[in-house]
Amino acid sequence: MKTNTVKYFIFSGLFVFLVACSTKKNTFLSRNSHALSTKYNILYNGGIALDKGIEDVKNQNRDNFWERLPIERMQVSEDAIMPGENRNANFERAETKAIKSIQKHSMNIQGSEKNPQMDEAHLLLGKARYYDQRFVPALEAFNYVLYKYPKSDKIYEVKIWREKTNMRLENDAIAINNLTKLLKEIKFKDQIFADANAALAQAFLNMEEKDSAVAKIKLATDFTKSNEEKARYRFILAQLYEELGYKDSAFVKYQEVIDMNRKSARQYVIHAHARQAAQFDYEKGDTLSFLKKFNDLLEDRENRPFLDVLHHQVALFYDKKNNFNQAKKHYNLSLRKKTEDSYLTASNYRNLADIYFNTAKYVTAGKYYDSTLVQLKPRTREFNLIKKKRENLEDVIKYEGIAQRNDSIISLYSMSGSEKTAYFEKYIEKLKKDEEAAQKLAEKQAIINENQARSEGKIDVESGSVGTKKGKDNIAAASSNAPKESTFYFYNPSTVAYGQKEFRKSWGKRALQDNWRLETSTSKSDSKDKEESEEEDKNNDKNTAKVDERYTADFYIKQLPTAQTVIDSLSKERNFAYYQLGVIYKEKFKEYKRAADKLEQLLKNNPEERLVLPSMYNLYKIYEIIDKAKAEGMKTRIITSFPTSRYAQILSNTSNSVEESSDSPNVVYERLYQKYQEGNYKAVLIATDSAIERFTGEEIVPKLELLKARLAGKLSGLGEYSKALNFVALNYPNSEEGKRAEKMLAVDMPKLEALQLSSLPSKNWKILYRTKDFEDKNTKVLREKIAKFIKDRSLEKLTVSLDIYTMTDNFVVIHGINSEDLALGITAILKDYKDYKVTDVPIIISTENYTIVQIKKNIEEFLAGNLTDNPTQPNWDGTLEKEPTPQPQKPAQPQKQEKENAKNKTQEKPANNNPVMPKGKGQKGEETTNGEFALPPSPQMPKPGR
Repeated sequence: MKTNTVKYFIFSGLFVFLVACSTKKNTFLSRNSHALSTKYNILYNGGIALDKGIEDVKNQNRDNFWERLPIERMQVSEDAIMPGENRNANFERAETKAIKSIQKHSMNIQGSEKNPQMDEAHLLLGKARYYDQRFVPALEAFNYVLYKYPKSDKIYEVKIWREKTNMRLENDAIAINNLTKLLKEIKFKDQIFADANAALAQAFLNMEEKDSAVAKIKLATDFTKSNEEKARYRFILAQLYEELGYKDSAFVKYQEVIDMNRKSARQYVIHAHARQAAQFDYEKGDTLSFLKKFNDLLEDRENRPFLDVLHHQVALFYDKKNNFNQAKKHYNLSLRKKTEDSYLTASNYRNLADIYFNTAKYVTAGKYYDSTLVQLKPRTREFNLIKKKRENLEDVIKYEGIAQRNDSIISLYSMSGSEKTAYFEKYIEKLKKDEEAAQKLAEKQAIINENQARSEGKIDVESGSVGTKKGKDNIAAASSNAPKESTFYFYNPSTVAYGQKEFRKSWGKRALQDNWRLETSTSKSDSKDKEESEEEDKNNDKNTAKVDERYTADFYIKQLPTAQTVIDSLSKERNFAYYQLGVIYKEKFKEYKRAADKLEQLLKNNPEERLVLPSMYNLYKIYEIIDKAKAEGMKTRIITSFPTSRYAQILSNTSNSVEESSDSPNVVYERLYQKYQEGNYKAVLIATDSAIERFTGEEIVPKLELLKARLAGKLSGLGEYSKALNFVALNYPNSEEGKRAEKMLAVDMPKLEALQLSSLPSKNWKILYRTKDFEDKNTKVLREKIAKFIKDRSLEKLTVSLDIYTMTDNFVVIHGINSEDLALGITAILKDYKDYKVTDVPIIISTENYTIVQIKKNIEEFLAGNLTDNPTQPNWDGTLEKEPTPQPQKPAQPQKQEKENAKNKTQEKPANNNPVMPKGKGQKGEETTNGEFALPPSPQMPKPGR
């Protein structure tokens, strides 16, 4: 009986369980069983995973306080995600749990959902997809809830999330419309009301409607229950007031964030202090209270994670007050505190660079600008400005170094013998003090390192040997850490040298052997040690003598130049450096005071005549900006001292009415450019160099430099062309020519470099004959023979030109040939017919390849046969075709048959010495026994008069 009862209960319980597990039965037991399992099992674990993921997002998405903060901390990442990958495993787990609850516990019976937890499951699914930045699937999940569960208690929350997703998809107008309607539906002003207003504020900010956003952020701040959100909304509100120009209101809102104290996240409090400091009046404000406030913040232990921000603000304060020593100290303290804020680091480096630049320490300033560029995002406006400033600084560093070095040498040269001796003795004294201080510092560091090594067990206290206290593992660990941490004793040369010295003091010279502490060495070894010691002492004495030479004034005096010609050369170089510095400070940095100082000093140094007038004219231009009275004085001085000069004409307003003289910069440039267009490149290059030197400091110089760059390309190829264009772009960045050169480097140079010699058929061919000089006897004879050939054969379509190739090589070129066979025939006739007998070796080349050869100066590459089937070819003018079309190849067999027929018809046997052609490309005829190609017979040429 008992057995039957037990069986009855088992089967009854199993039946009830099966009924409860069914998703097709709409019973009280089924509904509540599935709801209970969904809520307290699957959704609970999914909610925990979602919360962990959100916390990870907050930690990963660090706020950029240099810009306006977004309402929501999650920022859309532009990193590509491969199929099957996810951004955060927690969101994947939350999504999996949501899907599992829907698949296993959904009770969709007769088109109606009976499980009351399904709306929350779809909400969890949408949130997980939203934070995983899969916004379209997230929008589908939220829309499903709104469609299937319109009476859900989560309906308002779902609507907010749907509009947040719409904003991520850049549907801000739709979000504003829907959220405005939602705010009218919400009856209770609770957290949902605050979230809706916050979302609406973000939509307004996306649309740049700041006034509307301010009103909504205020409501969100008033009704949110989260202190973190209160602090964030107040900070954003203060930033908006700053952007709108309401500085007082912004200051008050920042103070509200500060007054929240520990209720607010510490980052908001610290940056609120920093933003208030940015509004501080450094001239009229209470500087004592400002410093007291920030010193208290620096001493507060809670602010240790934000010392970089606090030190930066203190440094800015001292920087504004021109206390540059304190400013540098705090900038460096800010840098010492490792931070993930790359722009803060860049700001520290940039401000330090500006300080060093303003104190004329240009090399150091250049290094700090380099560090700034590493921290900034490329292709930003600030990055480009600092990059250009850094490039301009190269010339400043160069010429400042020349000016300082030459000034010091010239001043020493002008001293008497006793003055030189006194000067260098003073220098030697300072040198000795510095070396003594460095030695003491090294010894002190050696003792500190030794004590540290002893405390870590790396040196046995009793024996002094390394590693005996803790074994070989310590040695291995020390060795592995040594490159990273230079505290290990034997990785510091100065500490090792100091240790060896101390060892000899205590133990004398000991051999490297067992029981070295016992004095059992034989007399033989003692004598050997003595000899070694004496030899070492001698070597030390020699080294000391060498080192002591640096401590004598004669050592330095001997190195000074004694010839007046050397001093004159140094003076000339220094004066030109001063002039270049004056122009650079004036044109590139707008540092007019410093430019004026350099040019004034130049005029005091009695410079060469060519620098006097340009310096005075530049000074006049500078004085017009900084001192009108000095400008009038300089104008009068130029007109009275140099009345016939162009500068005097310009200043006396007569240059507009008087026609420009033949030696004016514009006329000289026009003349050179005309000769350049005529193709007289070599003479123009020499004349351009002379004009650049003559018109130094004139506005025409960038034009001359660009012309020189083009000449470099014509005569030396793409490599020199690129260098010359880069010089123009860097040295004249504000001129039209500099901008044009920069554009050519970015756009034209890659296209030109991509050109390749091609083996494709062509309808235009040329014959080249190499020559060194167009005027020599052989070239004249060659031209006469070619002219006679053209006249005899009545080939008026053929023309001859003299083309410059490089500074040393040129070509005599025959144009107007429409096929390669015709070119081969012409070269054969010119070589073999007794009327011509041209002995020069011809080069047969297509027009397209000849253009590339002239551009890239690679005739040797063409002769070597390095041709490709690349269809990208230049047009006749050297420009690239946008969509080049390769010409169809002729069948090989008909060509061969035609050659055989021509060979049978020929009457004269051509010589084996064929014209120069690329090996294996375009060769005509058959290969002979000696590896050369026999020239095909010349084609039938039209007779004279036909």
